[in-house]
Amino acid sequence: MRKFKDHGVSFKDTSKFLRDTLLSLMVAGKDSTSSILSWFFYILAQNPTVEDKILNEIRTHLDVKLGKRWETKELGDMVYLHGALNECLRLFPPLPFNHKTPLEPDILPSGHHVDQTTKIIISLFSMGRMKSIWGEDCMEFKPERWVSNGGRIKHEPSYKLPAFNSGPRTCVGKDMSLSHLKIVAIMIICHYHIEPVEGHLVLPADSMVLQMKYGLKVRVNKRSTIN
Repeated sequence: MRKFKDHGVSFKDTSKFLRDTLLSLMVAGKDSTSSILSWFFYILAQNPTVEDKILNEIRTHLDVKLGKRWETKELGDMVYLHGALNECLRLFPPLPFNHKTPLEPDILPSGHHVDQTTKIIISLFSMGRMKSIWGEDCMEFKPERWVSNGGRIKHEPSYKLPAFNSGPRTCVGKDMSLSHLKIVAIMIICHYHIEPVEGHLVLPADSMVLQMKYGLKVRVNKRSTIN
């Protein structure tokens, strides 16, 4: 709210504003979060080495006792998990398409002329798989591309991975969403191994949110311990 007030925006009913904002975040994030996690565990099952590295990171940085609450810094130390989630967002963005309308006539870098009547469709799904953006290994699930040489999170421009939009219109719930994804992923990974049912067909559905057309049928195997 402080950011709004700094820009001269006032609210007559603070409680109502907070309630409506929280409801918006919960509703807007529900389908997209379930989409990301479904694709994440599907692709994780195909990359057991990545799963092992995440488990090792959990052992190193977190206390996974039941009921334990983690601080933001602790979640921030989960660098490899962060990279794995970003790779999932790159390859399977929950909102695969976006559209923009220019506020005034302009010329795109491609030379195309646009104006207020132009609808520009952006395929985030295609952008995440373009060699010109991500290199020759763009089709590989590679969390390491998000890890710096110093072992910290490697930050890429939001325009390169606009899963949460970019610039001034970046999703206000981005940090909360990433923390939510990390917590759910950690709690599942450290207690269970998720294995897709053999022969089950996994395809993206034709929908506004990138869900799986036939869902994700899995076998859930309980881990004895992660220590």
